[in-house]
Amino acid sequence: MRLAIFGGTFDPVHNAHITVAREALLNFALDKVVFIPAAVPPHKAAQTGANYEERFAMVRLACADEPHFQPSRLEEDNRKSYSIFTIERVRALLAASDELFFIIGADAFAEIQTWFRWQDVLAAVQFIVVTRPGHEYEVPPAARVHRLETLALPESSSEIRRKLANGETPEELPPAVTAFIKARGLYC
Repeated sequence: MRLAIFGGTFDPVHNAHITVAREALLNFALDKVVFIPAAVPPHKAAQTGANYEERFAMVRLACADEPHFQPSRLEEDNRKSYSIFTIERVRALLAASDELFFIIGADAFAEIQTWFRWQDVLAAVQFIVVTRPGHEYEVPPAARVHRLETLALPESSSEIRRKLANGETPEELPPAVTAFIKARGLYC
């Protein structure tokens, strides 16, 4: 099996996340992409909008019509969501012959050497680094990197939150996620 971890705050999950996961699935012959919302992201200062349960619910809604996408609660506890712990938990569920990938944006990958136990992270997974054509980043020795060049990342979650706070309905959200946000009054 070829499985990819796709972690993040997903605050909120949006169409670019889904597009990236679809492209990774197709371009790298993946069997499954596991979406893992971080409960306590180590590189984020504070909660920016929705709580963990709301973010997980939005991920579940966004993945509902995608048979190769699986939402996961692996990081739902109250400790910091260090990637190495998640990778180790996922790896423990896989056969030795299974391949494990980690989908990551080029901006986050550029900071990989600041991550907790980053050398162990490099050894444990193959990276699918999402970038725009022409974007360069340094690849640390021993890192196994596959580039996924895409123009499918027009806006960030922070820009979507700004639009929602201004009363707009961003087109970048899956319809079920938009309905959930409106029903809960999130990001107002």
